[in-house]
Amino acid sequence: MKPTLFILLLLSLPLTLNARTADNDAPAFNMEKDLLLLHFDLKTDVDDVHTIAATDLILRSPAFTKLKVFAVSGTYGVQGGLYVPADKLLDRVFGNRWVDAHMYRAKALTSTISVIHDTLSTGGKVWLAEAGQSDFTAAILRQYTARFGKLDPTSLIVVQHSEWNENNTSQDALQYTKENTTYIKIPDGNTLGNGTPGYNNPTYPAKQLENQSQPTAETWKMASAISKGFNGVNGRYLNKAIESGGVDFSDLAEVIWILNIEDVDSAKDFFLHVNSGN
Repeated sequence: MKPTLFILLLLSLPLTLNARTADNDAPAFNMEKDLLLLHFDLKTDVDDVHTIAATDLILRSPAFTKLKVFAVSGTYGVQGGLYVPADKLLDRVFGNRWVDAHMYRAKALTSTISVIHDTLSTGGKVWLAEAGQSDFTAAILRQYTARFGKLDPTSLIVVQHSEWNENNTSQDALQYTKENTTYIKIPDGNTLGNGTPGYNNPTYPAKQLENQSQPTAETWKMASAISKGFNGVNGRYLNKAIESGGVDFSDLAEVIWILNIEDVDSAKDFFLHVNSGN
């Protein structure tokens, strides 16, 4: 799926990776022990709404029935603009396995730290798909250290695909995150042919995902309604791919990398492959 690239995993240093399947030294997600932690900034782009909906298909796949997942909304950094509320969608996809850092930041921090500690206490690792900025992640690290002692950087792997997200993280938070985790920078999930999937496609029709023959049709109906209601509204970012009826779940490239899902380089490939139950 990805071109061969030699990967050096150095503690406390950011990494840029194009491949993982060909390198035996790269960490691997353990379905029995590890936690997939999903951070969604939801500010101000509605692409996270599509990413949440696309994640639902993975969670419903037979290959991932044992996947341990926890999500946090409102993990934004220093960017301006308004938040995109998507609580009903988050309820649908994650049930009681998500928390709201936009409205209840302190409670969200406490809950997320507890979930992380539970995973680490049983010998697992935490893999964080950073669909946004790292300010909330840095806050987790600081509070975890205060409660439980310094976290082993190899036990929390942060995967980030977007330079824009990094540039809109407060720089002290970004540096602290890089120094205290295994921080992995992968190529941008908006673009095809760069070593990770490209899931920003203005011509792939989101409407067809609402067809009742699709396993996540109701999820996509909800996602489309939320996206339409907030895309470009009141100064929010106008996502042109979604405005044109296409899809943008570019942040899912991080989850694809973490779970090492192959043959899903495009939006079309993703829905064909994961719908098949693989």
